[in-house]
Amino acid sequence: MLLQTTTKTELQSLEKGAKTELIIARFIAEQDVKSSSKRTYQRGLKQWFSWVEEKLLPLPQVTRAEVLQYKTELLAGGLSPLTVGSYLTVLRKFYEWTEANKLYPNVAKGVKTPRRKKQFKKQPLSIEKSKELLDHFQGAALRDYAIVNLLLRTGLRTIEAVRADVKDITYKQGKRVLLIQGKGRESKDSFVILTDKAYQPIANYLESRKGHKAGEPLFTSTSNNNRGGRLTTRTISSIAKEGLRAIGIDAKEFTAHSFRHTTAVNILRAGGTLANAQSVLRHESPATTQIYTATIEEEIRLKEAPEALLDSVF
Repeated sequence: MLLQTTTKTELQSLEKGAKTELIIARFIAEQDVKSSSKRTYQRGLKQWFSWVEEKLLPLPQVTRAEVLQYKTELLAGGLSPLTVGSYLTVLRKFYEWTEANKLYPNVAKGVKTPRRKKQFKKQPLSIEKSKELLDHFQGAALRDYAIVNLLLRTGLRTIEAVRADVKDITYKQGKRVLLIQGKGRESKDSFVILTDKAYQPIANYLESRKGHKAGEPLFTSTSNNNRGGRLTTRTISSIAKEGLRAIGIDAKEFTAHSFRHTTAVNILRAGGTLANAQSVLRHESPATTQIYTATIEEEIRLKEAPEALLDSVF
């Protein structure tokens, strides 16, 4: 039986497990997205079909009410609004497809994504702690200092630092830049500007790697199993955690990803605009960058507490 030509009648004749696998496979095959997105879709749909099976619900009888119940149970189970939202996004795409292919009605149409709290889970460092962290790494390995300094000054994601090669340091209109392969991208079609303070630790590190070549990773491993090979995001995360603990920060809200948030918030602290922060972090939507203003507003709220005015009244 051909996957692309399976009819609704033929699907109904299959055993439940085979039917589920066939539907998911056919849906995935027809999606014009990256392989990583297809894997995400597949995981999301398996989660949904497992839930439907646990409830003993025949697929043709699933209604919007069940989708809403599914959403409620996911949230009640402790999943974040972001994770639940990703599951619902897949469901909406899936049922749009089933309706278009005359398999099942679109029971997920209009089901809303849970509202996310207007604050990031990973917290930014204060200016003082940022300086303290850099001071700590100045006494550490050249590579580690170069990495942490780069993340704090450019807002790179750890995966973007991992993907960087020596040859990606180049110039655009007289400005030194680092070409990067951003989130969801197939090529290095974006960049961050390397100021002197961002670049010099990298230059010092590369100088210590005598004979390095342009095609080599910008940051390489020093482990016995992967010496000279490309660094991993796990290693960068460990470097960040070690440094944070060294300056007295050992909370789960502070990780290597906090450095990206620190970049954005420090741009705003220094008088930059939301558009400035958005361009550095390469957010597609300004609404994403808008969340960083919550940190600034909280700082102002704490510094200029209106409650303190009451002390002069009574």
